[in-house]
Amino acid sequence: MTKTTTDRNGVRVVVVGDRGTGKSSLIAAIASDSFPETVLPVLPPTLLPADFFPDYVPLTVIDTSSSLEKQNKRNKELKAADVVVLTYACNDSQSFSRLSSYWFRELHKLEVTVPVIVVGCKLDLRDESQQVSLERLLEQLLLEFKNVATCIECSAATLYQVPEVFYFAQKAVLHPVDPLFDHESQALTDQCVRALRRIFVLCDRDMDDALNDAELNDFQVRCFNAPLQSSEITDVKTVVQQKVPEGINSHGLTFPGFLYIHSMFLRKGHPETLWAVLRNFGYDNDLKLKDNFLPVPAKIAPDQSVELTGEAVEFLNGIFRLLDTDKDRALRPAEVDKLFCTAPESPWNDAPYSDAAERTDMGYISLNGFLSQWAFMTLLDPPCSLANLIYIGYSGNPAAALRVTRKRSVDRKRRATERNVFQCYVFGSKNAGKSALLDALLGRPFSNNYTPTTVEKFAANGIQLLGGTRKTLVLREIPESEVLKVLSNQDYLAACDVAVFVYDSSDEYSWKKSRDLLEKVAGQGDLTGYRVPCLLIATKDDLTPYPRALQDSVKVTQELGIEAPIHVSMKLGDSSNVYNKIVSAAEHPHLSIPETEIGKKRKQYHRIVQNSLIFASVGTAMAVVGLAACRAYAVKRNSSA
Repeated sequence: MTKTTTDRNGVRVVVVGDRGTGKSSLIAAIASDSFPETVLPVLPPTLLPADFFPDYVPLTVIDTSSSLEKQNKRNKELKAADVVVLTYACNDSQSFSRLSSYWFRELHKLEVTVPVIVVGCKLDLRDESQQVSLERLLEQLLLEFKNVATCIECSAATLYQVPEVFYFAQKAVLHPVDPLFDHESQALTDQCVRALRRIFVLCDRDMDDALNDAELNDFQVRCFNAPLQSSEITDVKTVVQQKVPEGINSHGLTFPGFLYIHSMFLRKGHPETLWAVLRNFGYDNDLKLKDNFLPVPAKIAPDQSVELTGEAVEFLNGIFRLLDTDKDRALRPAEVDKLFCTAPESPWNDAPYSDAAERTDMGYISLNGFLSQWAFMTLLDPPCSLANLIYIGYSGNPAAALRVTRKRSVDRKRRATERNVFQCYVFGSKNAGKSALLDALLGRPFSNNYTPTTVEKFAANGIQLLGGTRKTLVLREIPESEVLKVLSNQDYLAACDVAVFVYDSSDEYSWKKSRDLLEKVAGQGDLTGYRVPCLLIATKDDLTPYPRALQDSVKVTQELGIEAPIHVSMKLGDSSNVYNKIVSAAEHPHLSIPETEIGKKRKQYHRIVQNSLIFASVGTAMAVVGLAACRAYAVKRNSSA
């Protein structure tokens, strides 16, 4: 028997149904391989050992009572089930009717969503005039109850199809059909097709969009550890060509043919064959790569981040050139969809990625935007980034695709950083110009239409520095209403390289709010140890300034020891090189850190302690020197005597 490739160490089967439908007799028959003359009303848990079925996974079978007194216990067991065996008696039409009228409603009420195996017991007692078409029954039940995996009839008295009941129960858990097959469309699910497309591409080593005989044989050996005979390959091709003419071409088996073969396994009731293929290539039951296929480097401190390595960036540059068939240095939406056609879904279709990258006037993503988007995804969700690198064809060592940066606190002490991606938190009042700052980073035109930001927004783009160095800047806009909530998280500032405080230079409230936020963030940094460089940005410089803001801002920046506010007007296209200044602040993490009262007192305390230690050290040294002199004098005096 071969061990299954799933990670499960057991399957819990809960058997329910009306009184007298044969639940306990069914369990006793599978356990003893015989029909018991007498059986307890409710059996204790029954263990079927790992070698009972080919998948080599043990089953624990739980019998239940159908009485109202034991309903709570039964409900508890149902909620803990991996699969439910729901019985009716073949010689009792009322027990069959109660499947729909009671049992499935009960399962729905308990929110039991695991697979259900509908089992007709006592087949040997059924009146032949009351025959039920299992195919019609399954079709009817599937229309109404989506979690019915299969229907089967059995007889504990004759042992007919008793093992099959529990084999199907185990198979429904270990090799579920739902992720693979859409019963409504009667076709493979989109995620299954995407996974098979990736497998096909990986097996198509000569990249001619077809699997030749050698590639087909290698695929068979990898998945099933058995080679294909040339006659078998010919037979497969013949069947495919008859059913799907476009499934075969002069080079071999095409992707439509590859799909047909795997859908055929499902139609013949062998999902385990398709799962063997998928699991061999690293997929879990959700048709995503398993964690052990994703060696994401671990951060040991909150103020570290994860970045792409040079090897991964080089791979992405190559992928971009490959997809950019018209050589316009931009990818159309269809080309981006093609990029992720071997992934479970496109990760950039939804927030926060859908609106975070630079695009051309036509809505195409530029190379700069493409690389920035990947850097942003790696910063925010390293496992997602690594998984998608592998989905789109990264064949290098996955462990060499990402790297963990040095702690930001260490960067501040060493007064330098090795980071290539900087995250800047953008604080400010409503209508201060935060979103305009993000839009301008992405090269978008200024808009007079104001829409309040209610959730965090992001913008990521590459910044070219002197000498040709490229850094990725990620702006993270914090809505005014969310500031207290985010700062209640003690580690929130750990991931921040620079904090900017945006205010409308013509508005009194906006300036005061920005100053207040600056004090809050600086204070939080002192309390948590995550002190970050801070910059003030005065927006709407095209409007008449609020007089006090000019005076106060100079005073505040001098008191805190940070740079004077950067004045910008996004409406006039005057950004005052603000993004390079933000990157510069991030590259010099020891500068532009506000000196708060708490910070000054702490620094003063450390200075006093340090001076005390110096004085103590000097005093100790003088005492040692004096003692040595006394001893020398005593020795000299004794020798004279």
